[in-house]
Amino acid sequence: MPTSPVILLLSGSLRGGSSNEAVLRTAHAVAPEGIRTVRYAGLAALPHFNPDDDIDPLPAPVAELRAAIDAASALLICTPEYAGTLPGSFKNLLDWTVGGTEICDKPSAWVSAAAPGRGQGAEATLRTVLGYTGGAVVEEACVRVPVGRELIGADGVIADPGVQDRLREALRVLAAAAGA
Repeated sequence: MPTSPVILLLSGSLRGGSSNEAVLRTAHAVAPEGIRTVRYAGLAALPHFNPDDDIDPLPAPVAELRAAIDAASALLICTPEYAGTLPGSFKNLLDWTVGGTEICDKPSAWVSAAAPGRGQGAEATLRTVLGYTGGAVVEEACVRVPVGRELIGADGVIADPGVQDRLREALRVLAAAAGA
């Protein structure tokens, strides 16, 4: 019996009430039947990247991150853009993946929740770093779903059917790219 693909949801935001978190909560809530999503919640616990520490045994939070990536069939990222690029904390997460092989050939995509005309710097940096780690960017699963605060419900989920449909389809495309 085939196992359901697991898509790891990675947020680039440390703010619990961020629109990026809302996008990933929504993706988790609307995942199609047969696709399992797992939200990674260890961003704040990661130590600052230091190549001297990128040896066995890895710091526990780093080992947990790499294990979560390794166990996933694909990655879906939603990150804000700060000062024209990725937030430092999320770039730090990605830096910890460069020394491993967990992302290599793994179907990866992102959702931009940025307002129209914004977010391209974060996307470009993400594309560059995923290139260094060997991630397989699935263009058809990379989507823009601008999310205003008014779209986010009290439960932190976006109720807009159009947004939900786009996220559901991104998950389907990623799962298909993962061979599921």
